[in-house]
Amino acid sequence: MIFKIKPILLLLLLVVLPAAQITYSQTKPKTESRPKLFNDTTATDSAYLIAIEKADEVMESAYKDADFQRETYRLFGEIKRTQSKLDQIFGSLKGANPNVRNQQMYRIVLNEIQQELDEQNNAINEHNTKLEKIKKRVIDLRKDKTLIGLLKDTIRRKQFKKEFANLKSKYLSTDSLMTHNQGLLNAKKRLTVQRRIAVSNALVMVENRLEKSGISIVKKEYPFLWNTSDAVPNKAVTQNLKAKIIIEENIAVYYLSYRAGGLMALVFFMGLLVWYILRNIKYLKTKGLDENLSHFSFTYLNKGVLLPVLVIGLNIAVVSNLYAPALFIELLQLFLLGILTVLFKNNWSKVAIRNWGFLLALFGTLCFVDLFIGIGFLQRCIMIIINIFGVRYGWVQLKTIKEELYIKGFFKWASILFIGLNALAILFNIFGRVSLSNMLSLTSFIALTQIIALSVLLKIILEIILLQIYTTRIKRGLEKIFDHESLSDTLKKPFIIVITYMWIVVIASNLNIWESLRSSFQSLLNRPNSIGSITFTLGNIVLFFIIIWVAHLLQKYVAYFFGEIDDENEENINKRQHSKLLVTRLVVLTAGYLLAVAASGMPLDKLSILLGALGVGVGLGLQNVVNNFVSGVILIFDKPIQIGDVIEISSESGRVKSMGLRTTKINAPNGAEIIIPNGNLLSQSITNWTYTDNFKLVEIAIEITGEVTPDEINAIVIEALESLPLINNTRAPQIFYTAISDGKYKLQIKFWCSIYRTEETISSARQVLFASFKAKSLGFST
Repeated sequence: MIFKIKPILLLLLLVVLPAAQITYSQTKPKTESRPKLFNDTTATDSAYLIAIEKADEVMESAYKDADFQRETYRLFGEIKRTQSKLDQIFGSLKGANPNVRNQQMYRIVLNEIQQELDEQNNAINEHNTKLEKIKKRVIDLRKDKTLIGLLKDTIRRKQFKKEFANLKSKYLSTDSLMTHNQGLLNAKKRLTVQRRIAVSNALVMVENRLEKSGISIVKKEYPFLWNTSDAVPNKAVTQNLKAKIIIEENIAVYYLSYRAGGLMALVFFMGLLVWYILRNIKYLKTKGLDENLSHFSFTYLNKGVLLPVLVIGLNIAVVSNLYAPALFIELLQLFLLGILTVLFKNNWSKVAIRNWGFLLALFGTLCFVDLFIGIGFLQRCIMIIINIFGVRYGWVQLKTIKEELYIKGFFKWASILFIGLNALAILFNIFGRVSLSNMLSLTSFIALTQIIALSVLLKIILEIILLQIYTTRIKRGLEKIFDHESLSDTLKKPFIIVITYMWIVVIASNLNIWESLRSSFQSLLNRPNSIGSITFTLGNIVLFFIIIWVAHLLQKYVAYFFGEIDDENEENINKRQHSKLLVTRLVVLTAGYLLAVAASGMPLDKLSILLGALGVGVGLGLQNVVNNFVSGVILIFDKPIQIGDVIEISSESGRVKSMGLRTTKINAPNGAEIIIPNGNLLSQSITNWTYTDNFKLVEIAIEITGEVTPDEINAIVIEALESLPLINNTRAPQIFYTAISDGKYKLQIKFWCSIYRTEETISSARQVLFASFKAKSLGFST
């Protein structure tokens, strides 16, 4: 409601002030006589000036606060953009096909617009409240008795004529500004209220359409197929088709602009992935090892990088745009299937490619009929024909495609779902449930094609991971080809869970049941439960275990990205990297458990009780567990032993295979794996043969007979040892004579070699020495 500031003070300010101007002196006359009006006050000229100055400050601040056009610039811009959105949505609602995809998109967008309107309405209310507060500050001026007294004194009022004129000017400006802004806010508020009513009505219409196409409603929507006839002229059909194409294009373009931020972020991250893959491939090419990628049975990365990354991006786009309009999501699906066709061209058999092309043709025809042709007898017959071909295709031709896929287990269920949904679509179409039939038909094809795309997605991700592992190993100087098949089988298990979830979400969304399922699960997971004084929700418990599971997966698989694949024969092991990995695993586990406790919503006071109970448990029977855990942490940071070290402890010896937070595994020379609690490692003396380096001093005792001098023997030994690559020649061999007699010498030869190949080096040294002395016709024994 438009209001004006009209308190008593301002009415008096509007009175025409006397024309005669009286000069003012700040010095008060000594003999000044007070008017009778002020006999009961002690006001002075100084007090009057202070009151006028205060009123002037109030007027000035009121004007500044009322001038909030900069603050409302963004608000009014949002209101204008909201109107543009509504114009497009309302226009498309009238003529678009009432399919589930479009209605879901309308519902999501309308709900968001409704939220925007609520926020805009709240912002307008805040500004109205601000204007009311400004008005109150001006009205409060009449409580100033000094100023009111001055206004009642006509003589004094003439004395302060100039100051009153200034106050009058500021009042008029403030009043005009507030009146204008109040009217503007009221007009905008009226618009938001009207739009909110329109949005509510549109939401009711969308919900009704979705309800009609819902699976739970079995009543007839259209006449039975044999009672349907097309009496629409061809010209009208053509015009209707063109109008629908324009509408669907406008909807898709609107959604593209609506989701531009998220799509641009996806493009950016896919660009980073392309750069990352190309960098690894380029590094392998510079080393001349890019041909070794053929040993990893790459199916897609060997055809280039762009198409595989597009497959990843499009799969993510399909799952992250569940409520996109039908044209947008179907074009996205067809584009994805087109890229898959290029990737399949040289990998699949001719029969499989032919059957794949037939599937694409059926899917494309279904999309065109569902989007652009009005519902009539012709459309229903075309849909039935597509469904019949779909049922036959599922029974006969899908087997050839199954043999070409990386994951075959899910394809069985996808085939059953494909055949079942097409058969149901035929029945619903015949008996008048056309919307439901269309929805089931589209879901059947999307379910089948999506599981094929997700299978390709998983294979591409595994190829990227294998490429990263191999490149990292090359950088560390390890060119050995590792067992990639068993590693892929290990890595794909968590990814199968992810793609299963993606597949189920896509199917449920197309069947228009995802929102209901999600709401049901949310209500189930968020419902509070109580045990004694502890209140919890099932969602917090599930989230607790999910975070712990993810933390354990990360700490288990993080080593793969650093080139660690449990290669038992690796000699040049990077102990520093292993130490970093152990610290990383410890950090990941610790952060995971802390995050899980925080996500569980457990109060700190209850947690302290739990920790107290845990302390009692430690005191009663968990001393060894805690001792081993703390010892593991000390071993990780103190580093008396590291992975790859050759150690001796008590009567056991071997190479450290892995170090955990509770135990350490050692590979014994005889092939046994010794598991030692970490507490034992810290409490006993350890001999670490590789603490400083990987070389060990070994010795060979030999006996030489024949006519030869010690100098000649020394020369033969040194020459023979220098010819062995297994011996560390940076440290000179040592030769000691334990006995010398005529024609008979007993020697002890010491030299350095890799501790990982000690026995092999000693054996090779004996053979070379034997051959060298025999060549000189000297006797040799050892």
